[in-house]
Amino acid sequence: MVKIWTTLVFLVVTAGTAVLLSAASGLRRRAVQRLLDKPKRPQPRIVSYAMIWRELVSRIGSVMPTSAKDLPRLKKRLVRAGYRHPNAPRYFQGSRAVSIVVFGVLVVTVAGGTAGQTDNLVLAVIAGLMLGYMAPNQYLTMAIRRRQHAIEKGLPNTLDLMVVCVEARLGMDQTTLQVAKELQHAHPEICDEFTVMNLELRAGKRRADALHNLAERTGVEDVKKLVAVLIQADRFGTSIAQSLRGHAEYLRTMARQRAEERAAKLAVKLVFPIFCCVLPSLFVVTIGPVLTRLIRDVIPMIENM
Repeated sequence: MVKIWTTLVFLVVTAGTAVLLSAASGLRRRAVQRLLDKPKRPQPRIVSYAMIWRELVSRIGSVMPTSAKDLPRLKKRLVRAGYRHPNAPRYFQGSRAVSIVVFGVLVVTVAGGTAGQTDNLVLAVIAGLMLGYMAPNQYLTMAIRRRQHAIEKGLPNTLDLMVVCVEARLGMDQTTLQVAKELQHAHPEICDEFTVMNLELRAGKRRADALHNLAERTGVEDVKKLVAVLIQADRFGTSIAQSLRGHAEYLRTMARQRAEERAAKLAVKLVFPIFCCVLPSLFVVTIGPVLTRLIRDVIPMIENM
């Protein structure tokens, strides 16, 4: 009797397991079939006006003639401004062409509405075209100055962190890499330059060449002095930490002297705003009532005489 019940339980369990496996297999097959039969919806194309503008400027720049003599200088200026893309000169040339057209159309619209003479209109159009040609160059110059100022501002803090890393027995390559990681948010410009220098060192360049390239890319006088200090310390075997500490102190002294020089020039620079803006209002307040009384009292007396 026990054997019969055991056999029945075994058969029931086996049948139930087979049914469950079949159901699970059917569910899996139907799920796979739904995934295979599901039509793929076309992804909507997101229109990016920035990409359209970039493509337009790139194509216009590729058509614009570029002097082979001026191209290296343009690339150097773009790198100093922070534009390292290989097609940056093409974008710049395209932006210059678009700027010429925009300024020309704007001048024609404004000057044409004033109904001026033909000669004046031609001169205005020529001036607008020249302004459109010079505007991208001026913007690039401003970008270079702004980036160089940011590098000069962050260089003393960078040197202090380099001193800490060198005194912690890190090599020069590891020091620059660690500084580039730690100060990425505080001083991103100089950290980007250190990152590029580390990539050049990994590519097999000599340290002196990588440092010279760093000074050439930035165009900052303080960075050139730092490069000279590092090259001399590496060549003659002197203490890099002492050299960096002394150079950081020198940079802070120079920054303080420049601030004192600007403060000393402030009195002379304030003469013209005071003369043009403050003195006229002061004359109106002090002499105005006297002139009013003279006009009101003295002039009638003179007329009566």
